[in-house]
Amino acid sequence: MGLFSKIRSGLYKTAKVLGDVSAIKNGKILKRIKNRVVGRIAGKTLGKINKKV
Repeated sequence: MGLFSKIRSGLYKTAKVLGDVSAIKNGKILKRIKNRVVGRIAGKTLGKINKKV
């Protein structure tokens, strides 16, 4: 893993945590959790479709 990919990965993780903190602060944590679950399911489904093609 190169230096830039480590930095990028760290930045994405930091942004994810900051988004969680912001959602908790604004009382929108349930919406955030729902969107994460929906996004994960959609990503897995698209990945399976791409493998078949």
